[in-house]
Amino acid sequence: MTIERRNGIFLIILSAVAFGWMPIFGRWAFDSGINTQGLLLIRFTLAGLVMLMIMLIRRAAWPRGRTLLGLMVMGGVAYVGQAFCYFSALRHGSAALAALLLYVYPVLVTLACAWWWKEKLSMYTLTALGLACFSLMLTIGPANGQWLGIVFGLSAAVVYSAYIIAGSRLSRSVGALPAATVVMLSAAGSLWLSTLWSSPTWPTTTASWSATVAIALISTVVAIFAFLAGLDYLSASEAATLSTLEPVVSVLLAALILGEHLSMVQWLGGMGILLAALLIALVPAIPISE
Repeated sequence: MTIERRNGIFLIILSAVAFGWMPIFGRWAFDSGINTQGLLLIRFTLAGLVMLMIMLIRRAAWPRGRTLLGLMVMGGVAYVGQAFCYFSALRHGSAALAALLLYVYPVLVTLACAWWWKEKLSMYTLTALGLACFSLMLTIGPANGQWLGIVFGLSAAVVYSAYIIAGSRLSRSVGALPAATVVMLSAAGSLWLSTLWSSPTWPTTTASWSATVAIALISTVVAIFAFLAGLDYLSASEAATLSTLEPVVSVLLAALILGEHLSMVQWLGGMGILLAALLIALVPAIPISE
């Protein structure tokens, strides 16, 4: 194995671990009474400012025209919506369940691409989709009062799927770093605009502030940069495959740190979802018509 490939694997795993910590940080942040709006304001404002500084230091070119407008909509509407649903799922359900439900998105992206671009699904892909659907039912299992969390978790997967499909076209023309920077800044702007009719609540303890800042710096900036850097050494399918470590990290941390426990049936369902995501990641990418 070459040094470049080892570096790529390390960076993608680092990204998965950083993302995997997010539901844990989120549960700690919510302990002090901060609401979802306040948490997202801090997350996207800090992350956007850090990425802006890097853009200025590197003198990277900014997107223009329709591409810029599209990225702003992605950040200000789609990414904010996904993040709101995800953190709402954390407030109304377990961290482990929220992490696993989000990973339904590879299935949704595959189905949407097949419908939109009229691609015929192979038996290999259909098997993965069937496995994912069956596993999803096992993972949800008895709701135990978490139905609202399940609805928000699945909604996060749906919105994230739309975000990925749009981003796959827009980010290619300007580069990943400028695209991600515009998305973060637009998300922050949209959230600050929302304060005109809704008041955020802020962390009230040092622990909650620390967890919220960790979401912005570790689970956003570090996670995104490590993933983008890893793509310099690995293919997109290899990176997507390694990224399935993210919910594994989340579920294990939720069990070890938060004391959350899934039933055996839910564990089987969760493993089925991850296996389906792996199978889909290994399928050759669906060509996107220009």
